[in-house]
Amino acid sequence: MLGLGNSPRRFTTAVTVFGLLATGAAVQASTAGPAAAATTHRILFDNAHAETAGNADWIVSTSQPDPTGEDSSPSGETDWTGALSSWGVALQQTGDYALDTLPSGAGLTYGGSSATDLSNFDTLVLPEPNTLFTTAEKTAIMNFVKNGGGLFMISDHTGADRNNDGEDAVEILNDLMTNNSVDSTDPFGLSIDSLSISSGYPAAISDSTDPVLHGSFGTVTKSLIASGTTATLKPADNSAVKGLLYRSGYSGNTGAFFATSTFGSGKIAFWGDSSPIDDGTGQSGNTLYDGWNDTGATNAALALNATAWLSS
Repeated sequence: MLGLGNSPRRFTTAVTVFGLLATGAAVQASTAGPAAAATTHRILFDNAHAETAGNADWIVSTSQPDPTGEDSSPSGETDWTGALSSWGVALQQTGDYALDTLPSGAGLTYGGSSATDLSNFDTLVLPEPNTLFTTAEKTAIMNFVKNGGGLFMISDHTGADRNNDGEDAVEILNDLMTNNSVDSTDPFGLSIDSLSISSGYPAAISDSTDPVLHGSFGTVTKSLIASGTTATLKPADNSAVKGLLYRSGYSGNTGAFFATSTFGSGKIAFWGDSSPIDDGTGQSGNTLYDGWNDTGATNAALALNATAWLSS
């Protein structure tokens, strides 16, 4: 979340490689090489679809749309208020990302003139949406990805209807994929399962070349599931779909807890639970749990590596 420029900013600096502390804070690991121009990656976090309904708090900062209004140089996740503040602060501290939030009451557009139009961003993060996307919004999202954007879909377990409108994230994200005007024939090669899996630590596949599992923010070994779901993969519909972490006892096309795919010129990532992105802090009155720093998992590395991959 930076000074929210909606056009990429460029820096002339030494090439920098970042690692990740267990707390989720990014730290500089090494600096070498000649001066080079670095492009700021622009990320839009959605908060226009009831992401703070009920006990949820899926925002990076209470300052919207620009989280730097709360603190332009956060030294730790508590400098921003929100259950996703660890995620946001870790990206902010690298200096390579500009973060915005689509605030409540706004709508997703693509090809418009607003500052939060998807044409101004590299990646859209949907952290457990709890209201259906409109027909126009689904068209905007799908065209954004088709034309090279990154889409990060984070679900929760079936029945997690936090605003009691009859829809949960499983239904909302499946509706996005199967009921849009751009491509409703299983465009990403996956469907989200209507499950409520109480607990576990889905494990990563063995693939040393995968940029999400082995990225600049660390190596991913396991994630946390605490009332979440999985996806069924359909490579016959999209050969690019790939399961990266699986529920215990599952592999191949079933039980994928984290998956990636492509669509047109863009990329997508799916995560089956919002618990891993919860850093345990948020707005007053919400009861939250720290999954981000769960010692049995590598949730921070997974979220940050996936963000980097989607935005590249």
